[in-house]
Amino acid sequence: MKTSQWMVGAALLGAAWVGACGGGTAKSGAFPTDVSSIGRGRAAIPLDVVELSAADARERMAKGTLTARELTQAYLDRIAQIDDAGPRLDAVIELSPRALSDAEALDAERRAGKVRGPLHGIPVLIKDNIDVAGMVNSAGSLALAEHRPKEDAFLVARLRAAGAVILGKTNLSEWANFRSTRATSGWSSRGGQTKNPYVLDRNPCGSSSGAGAAIAASLGAIGVGTETDGSILCPSAVHGLVGLKPTVGLVSRRGIIPISISQDTAGPMARTVTDAALLLTVLAAVDPSDPAAPKESGPPTDYTTFLKPGALRGKRLGVLRQAMGDHPDVDRAAEASIATLRALGAEVVDVEMATYHRWNKPEFTVMLYEFKDGLNAYLRRSGAPHASLEALIAWNKAHAEAVMPFFGQELFEKAAALGPLTDAEYLEAREAARRLAGKEGLLAVLDGGKLDAIVAPSMAPAWLTDHVLGDHFVSESYGAAAVAGTPSITVPMGDSHGLPLGFAFMGRAYSEGELLGMAFAFEQATKARRAPTFEPTLRR
Repeated sequence: MKTSQWMVGAALLGAAWVGACGGGTAKSGAFPTDVSSIGRGRAAIPLDVVELSAADARERMAKGTLTARELTQAYLDRIAQIDDAGPRLDAVIELSPRALSDAEALDAERRAGKVRGPLHGIPVLIKDNIDVAGMVNSAGSLALAEHRPKEDAFLVARLRAAGAVILGKTNLSEWANFRSTRATSGWSSRGGQTKNPYVLDRNPCGSSSGAGAAIAASLGAIGVGTETDGSILCPSAVHGLVGLKPTVGLVSRRGIIPISISQDTAGPMARTVTDAALLLTVLAAVDPSDPAAPKESGPPTDYTTFLKPGALRGKRLGVLRQAMGDHPDVDRAAEASIATLRALGAEVVDVEMATYHRWNKPEFTVMLYEFKDGLNAYLRRSGAPHASLEALIAWNKAHAEAVMPFFGQELFEKAAALGPLTDAEYLEAREAARRLAGKEGLLAVLDGGKLDAIVAPSMAPAWLTDHVLGDHFVSESYGAAAVAGTPSITVPMGDSHGLPLGFAFMGRAYSEGELLGMAFAFEQATKARRAPTFEPTLRR
């Protein structure tokens, strides 16, 4: 826990969990809460941020009924109430000591008639593998617990320019789930085990697990996650969120601790499609230093212009039934979702992907090679305490009790043993993975069926967190888009015994606007998202 001042906010907000205890580590950047500031100049009542959308908060700030400082303080109080105390989610790993002063400065700019952009005054949480100047960027590892990059990542600079308040950083699966084949999602040696706020002993899934839990529990307005294969869609699905994995290169990777230059991307995690569109509008920009960036820079895209209730009318969609049949609740929710698509005017047909999951083996080879190359480059460029993957392996061995209490580092060791990116094995695997998932996989289905998108249940319900055996994935549909480098989005579609389920839309490169439009129409028709209730274990 942080200092006792944090409990003031919890008490004033009526915390029901104050006496609970749990594991995890104290956050840095702590400062006293100040609930009296909420509503300053008006009735001093606590601001309820539960399920408050960024779009609604922005509208209230524009009307002068809410300030960025009030909103930021309310999120800090809620973090104290349920992340540090109460159910102890351990979703937020570090708070920005500048958050309140930045919010006050943005309020002053608004009073002076200056509004920076679509996120002016909106508090954003950033995954702890993205550089934020002055804050730790650790990938959840104690090996990098003192690593404080001097510059913001390209996307963080974009957020600041658009007026966002960097509220803090979220926990993640250590090294973005690329240290061991027996890793447990949501656990890191620096941040402890993040809990799923729907059912606390269930797993938060994927490497962006802290962002998923935090945004689902309304600890921030919106969040930025990263994905190599499923780490935005998976935690978004199990937390009842909208998660969008953009086309690789649409959002800059500069300043992000990497796994795979072929597949890595950052993207929005939000409680509504509108908020995801607002965030993508800011994140999407050409970075000339990113090798996957678009060659030409067109005018900025306002992704909210695609959000129309009739966006599904006339669309032709393919149901990937190979991603179904593993769980009856998932199948029932998916069939209901398909019926909704038809009711909204879409033509829906069954499709089959001839290369389904045949990309897995070459993809793994690509990630091992690219992890070593990319991580070594990042460590050197950012001035990290350890300059190479080999140095990290040695440090982990020397500190194994703290860093490796549950699982090892066999993926680190496999990657370290490989050669450069000129090796024939790597080049052949890279070509095969992209071809099997892309040209002969997702794109072949889209083009062959003259489809606007492929749809499927995102994945199975969240499993019990297990530090002995690791993760228990049952099914997923997002792999093809991840390996092909094309966009995908998940939207809430229902639940299984109170555990959220997601429905995925996958499209061609740079079809984010169309996918957001279809997801918005689906969201508005279903209204499937429910706020978490922090159940200790499954009761029904």
